[in-house]
Parts: sequence; C-alpha cells; structure tokens
Amino acid sequence: MVFRRDNRFIVALTYGRESQWVQNVLAAHGCEFETRKRTLRLLHPRVFHDDRRESMPTFVRLFLRIVGVCDFLELTVDQNTASQ
Repeated sequence: MVFRRDNRFIVALTYGRESQWVQNVLAAHGCEFETRKRTLRLLHPRVFHDDRRESMPTFVRLFLRIVGVCDFLELTVDQNTASQ
C-alpha cells in the first residue's frame, strides 16, 4: 500500500517496521521505486507511527485499523528523477 502525497510517498508497513526490506531501505538511505513505467529515486526514508492513520486515504484507514497497521515509511522523491 503505497500512496503519493505531493513529492513524497507513504508506505503502510503491513509487515511491520522491522521487516528486512524496510531495514534495507533505511540502511541505503532510500530506494528506487517503479511506478507508471517510470523509475523514481526515493530518498530520506523515515519510519513513523500514526494511530489515526491520517497520512492514508480515508478509504484505506478502516482496513489498516482492522489489520492493526499504525507504522508507515515516508520517502521523498529525488527531484533529479521526478521529471524523467
């Protein structure tokens, strides 16, 4: 569950903040993300906790509450790849 908010992407951590892929993104200080046949470089990863799930679209919040997801990963789009 990945959602774009302006120049950021927010990922619902459905497998938890300790998942290996999350740890890899944090250790690498970012990652590449393919969307709509484009590859974007995402930087400045930040894990955060949000009991109200306010960074998620309204229609997703109920599902995340049911499955108990309150942790998220935020990444910023590298502007050098944003226009590609």
